[in-house]
Amino acid sequence: MPRAIRAIGLMSGTSLDGVDAALLETDGEGLLRRGAAMSTPYTREERLLLRMALEEAMGWEPGAPMPEVVAEAERHLTFVHAKAVKALLEKAGLAAHDVDLIGFHGQTVLHQPERRRTVQIGLGEVLASLTGIDVVNDFRAADVAAGGQGAPFVPLYHRALVRSMGLPGTVAVVNIGGVGNVTFIGEDGTLIAFDTGPGNALVDDWAQRHLNEPMDANGELARLGDVDEEALARMMDHPFFLRRPPKSLDRFDFTDEAVAHLSPADGAATLTAFTAAAISRSLLHMPELPRNFIICGGGRHNPVLMEELRARIPSRVVRAEDVDWEGDNIEAEAFAYLAVRSLRGLPLSEPGTTGVPEPMTGGRLHRAGRALA
Repeated sequence: MPRAIRAIGLMSGTSLDGVDAALLETDGEGLLRRGAAMSTPYTREERLLLRMALEEAMGWEPGAPMPEVVAEAERHLTFVHAKAVKALLEKAGLAAHDVDLIGFHGQTVLHQPERRRTVQIGLGEVLASLTGIDVVNDFRAADVAAGGQGAPFVPLYHRALVRSMGLPGTVAVVNIGGVGNVTFIGEDGTLIAFDTGPGNALVDDWAQRHLNEPMDANGELARLGDVDEEALARMMDHPFFLRRPPKSLDRFDFTDEAVAHLSPADGAATLTAFTAAAISRSLLHMPELPRNFIICGGGRHNPVLMEELRARIPSRVVRAEDVDWEGDNIEAEAFAYLAVRSLRGLPLSEPGTTGVPEPMTGGRLHRAGRALA
């Protein structure tokens, strides 16, 4: 029986809010012992640097050198992650030698699976050197190179969590970060996963523009507005929603153009409803109605969004904490889990999760002090 490996998972999502770090002891299969976790928010300047990198990456052609602002963001991001590891070790009362592995997702700056291209910035060999802990990164590249969507990439961990909790019936796990995604888990363990549409990204950008704040905290602006049903219908007419899975999105695949004429409050209300309507539309691509929808990610903190979800989904809709999960830590825990699977040569994705032709392993291992291909 494989031994449990103590790993740290690190996640920086498309919401650009900070670095999530979580400890997990796992064999990469059914054994899960969740440990300490914490979030390190980005400063305003760091969010600006990452936003500049995302915008610059949109014009980065294959084969061209990495744009300098992207390279600068990659260097800075790596040091921020090293600080997050140090802070988590201090919180847990552990030393570097007490941890076997780090799963370092990095920051997605470009996602073009139709061109067999996805880029997550982050210097794995530098992080290994700075922390003294072996690092696995570059999780998605092998999947995309083989013809997969490279996303969503957390479904195998979702299934392991559901099994460990003994939750009955079919379950849908929804993550609402910058982009929304869903994992359908059948009673027999069948996985179907795909991106649902915008998560928090459009609302966050709207709040930044109109409130000079990184998000609509607690849905306060949306609460003051009314949903413009005509604008919502136009946004829901996007061909992405009828496209059958597997499918994934880049953060910039949707815009707020349809609500540009609305007041700040009505725009926030409509964009919040759009996120919920997009998640509800995902039911078209499931073989049956899940008994439970479990909501993870930052979006679950928005009470207006949660109300919209409960109004639009005819199932029990609960927050991660209602089933004893830590909703802010799921993706960080998942990349600890996937790092262990990568180390053991186990698949990170399946045909039902990304559309890859066959179960696919991946990741790149960097030993502390030296990098291995």
